[in-house]
Amino acid sequence: MTITLYGIPNCDTVKKARAWLQQAGHDVRFVDFKKAGVPEDRLDAWLANAGWERLLNRQGTTWRKLDDAVRAAVVDGASARAVMLAHPSVVKRPVVEWADGRITIGFDEAQWAQR
Repeated sequence: MTITLYGIPNCDTVKKARAWLQQAGHDVRFVDFKKAGVPEDRLDAWLANAGWERLLNRQGTTWRKLDDAVRAAVVDGASARAVMLAHPSVVKRPVVEWADGRITIGFDEAQWAQR
């Protein structure tokens, strides 16, 4: 099975993750949030797996640029989901769906090497 990596091509962390996977010899399908948006069905699976607090990137530029009222309104999974669909760049990257069905958020070389 193929590994699917979701993210934004110009994100440094996504670049590192893609390079690591390529060097490790993995077959990877890349899904660009900027072009394709965040797939709603996959977002629901990620939210169920990781939780909205872990999936929502509150450290990034996109989050900081959002209106204060929009940021303040994110109080639960439903409100976070709406913001992630409207602003894909607030999803922490990369999101990886591994061939064994597991999902990881972000890039952790040590953790990935153990896979």
